[in-house]
Amino acid sequence: MRYSIQTLTSILILLVASTAHSHNIVGEISVENDSRAIQFPDTARYKTLVFDPHTHSSFSDGHVWPSIRVEEALRDGLDAIAITEHLEWQPHLADIPHPDRNRAYNIAERAKGDNDIMVVAGTEITRMAPAGHINAIFISDANKIMRHVEPEDASDPRVYFRQVVKWPAQKAVEAANEQQAFLFWNHPWWGEEFPNGIPVAPKFHQRNAKKKLLHGIEIANGSNYSEASFEIALELDLTLIGVSDIHELIDWDYKPHQGGHRPVTLVLAKERTQASMRQALFDGRTVVWFKNLLIARKPNMDELLQASIKVVSAQYSGKSDILNLEVKNLSDARFQLKNESRYTFSGSADIIELKPHATTRIRVKTGKRLDKVKIKFEVLNTLIKPKKHAIFSLVSKTRIQLSGD
Repeated sequence: MRYSIQTLTSILILLVASTAHSHNIVGEISVENDSRAIQFPDTARYKTLVFDPHTHSSFSDGHVWPSIRVEEALRDGLDAIAITEHLEWQPHLADIPHPDRNRAYNIAERAKGDNDIMVVAGTEITRMAPAGHINAIFISDANKIMRHVEPEDASDPRVYFRQVVKWPAQKAVEAANEQQAFLFWNHPWWGEEFPNGIPVAPKFHQRNAKKKLLHGIEIANGSNYSEASFEIALELDLTLIGVSDIHELIDWDYKPHQGGHRPVTLVLAKERTQASMRQALFDGRTVVWFKNLLIARKPNMDELLQASIKVVSAQYSGKSDILNLEVKNLSDARFQLKNESRYTFSGSADIIELKPHATTRIRVKTGKRLDKVKIKFEVLNTLIKPKKHAIFSLVSKTRIQLSGD
């Protein structure tokens, strides 16, 4: 009975969240968009695609049918979702026997119907250390990335796991690469190998990264961000990945109806296609969106910041030498800007907050009237390296507002 009540509650939450649009006044200028859909603008050169590349259903150790994953992704405004069931860890095998490991993906692909969300075929190679867990996405056949055995006891997933993992992890990695898959190391900080939560890349992953058989690494998974994983990514030249790794309902784990969101990978792709998204991942063009933190290499971060923060107007009024600067935030991020310029502000100190999808007025004491203004900020809710924030400058020509304008 407990589970039926939870399920009913979740359905009601989903219905309410999908129709509720509150309008909170932001200053004296505009309103904040609090839709659950994850929204970031396209950049000058790329489409910004919202992608969750690590999800589970009841076809491995998740607790919902694959079609629910598609419905949740549509509610969250995702451009793409990958279905990545464990190959070897099959706790529901006694209830859902499925020799075809592509089954979950096929159900999800059919479930999307006429919606234009991209459902990406994937899987999770599951081993103990040093290989750990590795996702392979953009695969053609999950069945070829494992060696099937007849379970001695389908009611005990541990027995089945011990049987199938006898096939070497390296063979699975190579089989996935034969399908031109994109492979990334999952949640490196998990497991008994790193009880302090600070991972070190084992030789297994170092060798595969050097051979270009491993292409990315999760730096954010669920409720966790790993600075050490970020360092490994930079050291081994791996693409930065952020994921939900969802097993339960998105609404239970991330509470989008209360303003939360799943971690995602923002992919900077030339086109809105799976082929273009796959190429962007191989090229390392990603930004991880985790809670209110954006994490990326500097060129990708610069692209997204330039697209997300725009000067709407910059003008002096009457005889005042204080510049009225109006800045629009086109993204879901709540930007925290620390003033690094020689100017001071009227009405605020050196920390400016730009609310999501809202326009903020900043009154800048420029000392005298200028034809052009440039204000340098440190963006505190970003990381371009461990412990290093992005730098962003607002640049605008100014005008004088005459009486009667």
